[in-house]
Amino acid sequence: MEKYIVIDTETTNSLDDPICYDIGWAVVDKDGKIYDSFSFVVADVFLDSEIMDSAYFKDKIPQYWKDIKEGKRTLAKFKTILKIFKENAQKHEVKQVFAHNARFDYRSLNLTERYLTNSKYRFFFPFGIEICDTLKMARQALKFNTDYDNFCWNNNYLTARGCKRFTAEILFRFLSGNNGFEESHTGLEDVLIEKEILKFCLNCGFEVERKLWAD
Repeated sequence: MEKYIVIDTETTNSLDDPICYDIGWAVVDKDGKIYDSFSFVVADVFLDSEIMDSAYFKDKIPQYWKDIKEGKRTLAKFKTILKIFKENAQKHEVKQVFAHNARFDYRSLNLTERYLTNSKYRFFFPFGIEICDTLKMARQALKFNTDYDNFCWNNNYLTARGCKRFTAEILFRFLSGNNGFEESHTGLEDVLIEKEILKFCLNCGFEVERKLWAD
């Protein structure tokens, strides 16, 4: 069975120039089965108190330290994380990587690579791997879904223009039936809900465009 990687990053700096301090990913199949999972804290960034001061979720820093001490997350240099990612993708013959709003995670990983190497190296993902977006997929899979329409209207999950919202948190609330669910905003934990979105989209009954950039 074909395997995919679902990846998520948490970042500091600005939304325009995000630098990641938390990288989580899981190797999954179309049914959501997990074959491998990783949770890394980027030492080069996380230990820099000046840059971490601008992290949107900096209040979670004590929890990260607790998780590191308890072995739930691994503190490692970015180049080590990149090496493990490439080896893991190769081990499972992964050809496609998925993220929710993949453009942001793609940018954050590349910018972190450039920031930490002074642009000596510029790209995180191995050449040939396709970048895919579950946000793009969900918009197609649920475009004409009346149950999701009603879910959004009834809970006011709408944009300022009255359009349905497709955040990972709202989508998981719909798919799980747990309308009180709150996203963790930590790498691996968010991956575990995003792989459920991927599972839904891959099994929605019709083909949806998955690539971030069309051919």
